Amino acid sequence: MATDPGATRDDHEPEPIEAVPLRRPGRWLAAVLVLVLVGLFVYGAATNPAYRWDVYWQYLRDTRIASGAVVTLELTVLAMVIAVALGTTLAVMRLSPNPVLRATAWVYLWIFRGTPVYVQLVFWGLVPSLYQHVALGVPFGPRLFELDVQSLQAAFAFAVIGLGLNEAAYMAEIVRAGINSVGEGQREASTALGMSWSQTMRRTVLPQAMRVIIPPTGNELISMLKTTALVTAIPLSTDLFGRARDIYGVNFLPIPLLLVTATWYLAITSVLMVGQYYLEKYYSRGISRQLTAKQLQELADAQGEARAK
Repeated sequence: MATDPGATRDDHEPEPIEAVPLRRPGRWLAAVLVLVLVGLFVYGAATNPAYRWDVYWQYLRDTRIASGAVVTLELTVLAMVIAVALGTTLAVMRLSPNPVLRATAWVYLWIFRGTPVYVQLVFWGLVPSLYQHVALGVPFGPRLFELDVQSLQAAFAFAVIGLGLNEAAYMAEIVRAGINSVGEGQREASTALGMSWSQTMRRTVLPQAMRVIIPPTGNELISMLKTTALVTAIPLSTDLFGRARDIYGVNFLPIPLLLVTATWYLAITSVLMVGQYYLEKYYSRGISRQLTAKQLQELADAQGEARAK
């Protein structure tokens, strides 16, 4: 007896599965609890006269606070430039076959990682008690550069140097971890091509290590932004926190001024976090195996077209 193959196949096709979303009541309860607690805190802060929100709005756009934020950014950028350059050099020295370079880098890391950054900044602030002038020139010849360590410019320079030298010790370990993440086969291939050790580092290893170095470097940049508040130990009071401290030292209203400072720090940090995200995304191209939403949609469309044919 003849049968219709198409009908038989249709009769035995499985019914589509009805997907039921997984219910998670615990998440909803936790979300409601968090919203209630946040709402209570916001209401209490908004109705508490001790916060002095009128003073907060008055100084949020004050030119002195804005100029302090500019100085904070200058400290952050200059200190990180020193830290990245010196940290990369120290990391290469740690991995160098030269024992003198390895020992020198190890001693540097031991000193600057073993002492608090605040203590180091206090020491830099006491340099004027040791030296009146810092000069650079030709021996028995003319002076090319001279700095009066009693001036405000010297305090700014000492703050940059102190922050940069301390951060370089941590950047060295970040760069060293990135270098070690590159496979040994890459070094062997470079050696087979006739590259020296320095050429291998410069042309092969460091470019590939960037995807590992960038994320923690972004975190260190954000941390450096907040660490600049410690330059009061120099003492330097032209940064963001120093300006706010000078103002509430006059009007005796520390709470609204500290809230203003926190708002500025949060705003700058948020911008840096966005930049860090896109920088990480750029250097992680070709590394992640997770498909994007656009790629998944294109794959689903291609499968639908194949079934239609």
